[in-house]
Amino acid sequence: MGQGRQEKVATSLAGAVSEEISASLAPVDAELERRYPGDPGTRQPVHTVYVPGDAFTAGTIRSWGDRALAALDEHAPDAAAFAAVLGLPDDLAEPVHSRVRAKLEREPVEDLRVDFEDGYGPRPDAEEDETAARAARLIAEAYAEGTAAPYMGIRMKCMEAPVRDRGIRTLDIFLTGLIAAGGLPAGLVLTLPKVTYPEQVTAIARILEAFEKIHGLEPGRIGFEIQIETSQSILATDGTATVARMIQAAEGRATGLHYGTFDYSACLGVSAAYQASDHPAADHAKAVMQVAAAGTGVRVSDGSTNVLPVGPTARVHDAWRLHYGLTRRALARAYYQGWDMHPGHLPTRYAAVFAFYREGLEQAAARLTRYANRAGGDVMDEPATAKALSGYLLRGLDCGALDNGEVARLTGLTRADLEAFAMPRRGDLTASGK
Repeated sequence: MGQGRQEKVATSLAGAVSEEISASLAPVDAELERRYPGDPGTRQPVHTVYVPGDAFTAGTIRSWGDRALAALDEHAPDAAAFAAVLGLPDDLAEPVHSRVRAKLEREPVEDLRVDFEDGYGPRPDAEEDETAARAARLIAEAYAEGTAAPYMGIRMKCMEAPVRDRGIRTLDIFLTGLIAAGGLPAGLVLTLPKVTYPEQVTAIARILEAFEKIHGLEPGRIGFEIQIETSQSILATDGTATVARMIQAAEGRATGLHYGTFDYSACLGVSAAYQASDHPAADHAKAVMQVAAAGTGVRVSDGSTNVLPVGPTARVHDAWRLHYGLTRRALARAYYQGWDMHPGHLPTRYAAVFAFYREGLEQAAARLTRYANRAGGDVMDEPATAKALSGYLLRGLDCGALDNGEVARLTGLTRADLEAFAMPRRGDLTASGK
């Protein structure tokens, strides 16, 4: 055979067969793109802090950071003491402790929700009107002054009949106040609690659509989180997974599914002493949420613990160990966000997150580097694994657990390179045929 000559490969199927199949699957291709667009590629906060509407002030975020630092000073004044409480290995003690303190000084809260639901309760209409307007004003000022958390918004009352009108009015006052103060901030997040039927999700989508039209906003500009707090939100009467239908009912506006530990547990009859995020009922609910959300661009958040780190040092240490353990457990299960209910939870939230990313840094960097360089090794990674590895490093960078310099030194990759691996096109993930 002459050099450069290509031998013809024999086939059996005519080209028309492939064309016919592609034409028949075109609707499926479009449906895949619509329903499963993939992760949005934006930063996901590691937690959400809830503050009752009447307790929220311009100094709330800084106050939470200062109170968390004071708790560290009182109950674990140095790296060795903090590491001993949490069982951190010696090589992580100083890096985790120093980064936790720096985080509490620089950005103590990543996501804050001004609460008009359980944390606020029923109030006279005039009072809630004023509180909603004040929340809008304070949040707008915080973003203008550079003192806001990366994400901020409100949790309104639910769509059930007794409180529906009140919830819609509070949402309207809040959003209208933001518009009047200069516009909707990029970090705006809204939370819809106690969702039971997909129609309640569609109702909020319609309200937000109407608001956007009135104010000339881009369609779909305003998204919202769905709180999963009832058994009916996981399993419908016909046996289907309600939460999957809720994502579709949001018509592209759903940004997150947040697990409500205590309401959901109580709904199933779990007694108060056993209502926790590691209860089997909680694991089942979150697993269903996780599968329903996979690939849709909707993110899943774990719930909270109601055991507060307050009182004598021994009691604080017990609460810290519990919170640290629950947070690490959630991270291992790919629940990268949770709720924090008290400033004393911030040290262990960040300690758990930072330890999680720092202890896996070198292994993740080495595997991604081998994949990027086609170097092989003792583990054969696929494009989907490279996506997970780069996502791991990006989340560590976003929260402050890792630094750009050390990741670049270990991988030889820029952030843009990591983002390219973390958000491949659908065909790039399936081209290997595995």
